[in-house]
Amino acid sequence: MSGEEGRLARHPLLAAALGVALFLALWEVLALSGVMPPALVPPPSAVPGAFLSELASGTWPLVVLESLRHYFIGVAIGSILGVGAGVGVVQSASIEAAQAGIARLLRPIPPLAWIPFALIWFGVSEAAAAFIIAISVFWLNYFATLSAVKQVDPGLIELARAFGHGGSIARLFKIVLPAAAPGILGGLRAGFGQGWMVVVASELFGIPGIGQRMMDASGLLATQIVVLYMLTIALLYGVSDWAFQSLTRRLLAWLP
Repeated sequence: MSGEEGRLARHPLLAAALGVALFLALWEVLALSGVMPPALVPPPSAVPGAFLSELASGTWPLVVLESLRHYFIGVAIGSILGVGAGVGVVQSASIEAAQAGIARLLRPIPPLAWIPFALIWFGVSEAAAAFIIAISVFWLNYFATLSAVKQVDPGLIELARAFGHGGSIARLFKIVLPAAAPGILGGLRAGFGQGWMVVVASELFGIPGIGQRMMDASGLLATQIVVLYMLTIALLYGVSDWAFQSLTRRLLAWLP
């Protein structure tokens, strides 16, 4: 490894920033040179102007807040139900065996395949978008929790019984959940990311938010606005992922 490579390896944030800068520079050159028509693939230099325009009109904060609202509702519902179901199923061998077929039947169905039912049940509303997001998040948390709880060392449970923690509720909260916490939190983090991937698609059928604004802009060939909101989604995901990682480090500070 050369000295320059060694310095980048010691400073991952610097390396990441450099990679992004090189990517944007290459994109700018290809767009301005005509290799990628600017009308179809706008250069990055067109995005700040689009942002200022959207910000001045009040559109950007409005659509971001609308998307955030049903994103958080959907993620909260999907995470709570997924973790709760994953923990509950493992408590009974009979229930675990019975749910296997149901899970194999429903899990492969893409969240977007539920859009017709979301429209029928909830209409073109925020509840419909939250429903789609919740389904996508539910399965990630369900299987992550199921796997994490099943992998808890049985010796820990026997040790708990030996020290008088014979009740299943006491063992669950004092032994099982703390031991399974890394896996459960990993599922929650994946669910937060999955929610951002689905939020735009859940808005494409008329629900106000980032997805609808992107569709409106694409109809007018305002591709710089489309790119602006693509980058907005990336920024929102990056901030939420960083915040969750910080929280996870605090919650798991007891681990060696």
